[in-house]
Formats: sequence, C-alpha cells, structure tokens
Amino acid sequence: MQASPGSELPRQSRQVSRRDVLRYASAVSALAGLGVASAGAAAPTASATGHMLIDYAMRQIPAQAIRAAGYSGVINYVSTSRPGSNFGAKPITRPYAESLTAAGLVIVSNYQFGKPGGTAPSDFTRGFAGGVSDAHTAWQLHTAAGGGRNAPVFFSVDDDINRETWNNVALQWFRGINSVLGVQRTGVYGGVNVCRWAAADGVIGTSSTPGHRWAWQTRSWSQGQRDPAAVLYQRIVSTASTPGPVVGGIEVDVNDVMAHDCGQWNLHP
Repeated sequence: MQASPGSELPRQSRQVSRRDVLRYASAVSALAGLGVASAGAAAPTASATGHMLIDYAMRQIPAQAIRAAGYSGVINYVSTSRPGSNFGAKPITRPYAESLTAAGLVIVSNYQFGKPGGTAPSDFTRGFAGGVSDAHTAWQLHTAAGGGRNAPVFFSVDDDINRETWNNVALQWFRGINSVLGVQRTGVYGGVNVCRWAAADGVIGTSSTPGHRWAWQTRSWSQGQRDPAAVLYQRIVSTASTPGPVVGGIEVDVNDVMAHDCGQWNLHP
C-alpha cells in the first residue's frame, strides 16, 4: 500500500523476509543493468558496486553526456535556487528526469536550499517547523518530477557541525521532516559523524540492501573515516582549488554507490 506524505512508514524488521530478498534481487538487477553505461568509458575508480553517480547544480547535463562519461545516474535536487542565484539543475524537472530514465540512468533525490554563508541560512538551522516546510517542498518537487512515491529524499547538513549542534538544532529539523515523510523516506547528506548521529537517533530509513541505511556521506569533514552503512559516498567534491571532472561542459561531484539499493527512484515506485 502506498503511504501518503503525512504517514509514517513501518520500520524495517530485523529479520530478512522473502519480500526483502526479492527487493534486494531487484535492486541488484536495477543497477547491474546499467553496466553498459560504463563499458569502455574512462571513468574514475569504481565503487563497491562498480557504479558511480554524479551531482551538480549549475545546469542540466544531457543524459547521453552522462552515459558517455561512464556514470550510472545522478543525484539531483528537489529544491529551488537560493535568492540571487539561478541554478539550472534546481529543481529537477519531469522532462529532464524522463530523459535520464530513457537513457537508462538512475535518479536519487536530494534537498538543499540554504548554505553556510549563502543568501539563505543552512536548512538544518530552521528547527522543527522548518523541517516540516522543507519536507513538503521537497516532496512536491520530487513527485512533480516523477520521483518514486516510496523513494527517500536525502536532506543536506552541508556544514561541519558538532554533537551539540546536532542534538539541539539539526535533530529538531529532521524530526520535522519525519513528521511529514516518515522515517523510511528520510535520508541524510553529511560528514561521517552526521550520518552516524542520524542513524543512532532513528531519523533516517533503511535500504533494502542488508546493513545499509539512507546515509549519503561526503568525504568533507570525515577525517578519512567511512560509515560502512552509507549507501553513497561523495568521493570527489568539486571546488575552485580541486575541481571535479567535467561532464557535459561543467564540473561535477562524484559519488560511489556503496549499496545496490541507494534510494534510486525506479526501486521505490
């Protein structure tokens, strides 16, 4: 049964059911079928699954350019541009999503509006009410683009925060998000500690890949540590001093896929 945006999805059982096994098999198939995208391409070192996704905001990159560069899909925004900016890939649109899907690429949803030092404050500082508002916005943009009704949205903590800030500020934002989407459709983007804290406090859901949860870890603020339960790892973060690879004319970030079910739309209809 499909859950409405305002309902809590049931927590995944510790025991692996026959349904879980079938979902896991489907997840393997969904990503394995994209192997043709990287065949013969000069892509960076492969991830644990042999697949990589790119994320970017500047503009929409043509699907064929992404395939030609050897990537299996994208992490795209279900948020709008901050005041004073005009990012062409924010938010993802249905025609663009359909072009990616038609090319055999997978899509994962991410929400980020504000940014430290930007024209809007970091989203995680907006408290419970801000989390409620952001979740409604993310879900409206996600579904308008054709996103899976049961797919997670990864919400960004794009800053190096300490445990006190997590406990007193960011956690309340995630509680607000959970009240709208439910835990199972909530994911987190952040450094290794943020990923671990989100899991420990029960505000992010679980992947159908055993031992993994909806954590997208960035190498930033991680001090070389890895969260083995993360489904995605942002290995290349494009900056002015260390630019990422160029795909379709723009620099991108590169993410290793660490679980066959990384929250891609086609696995969560």
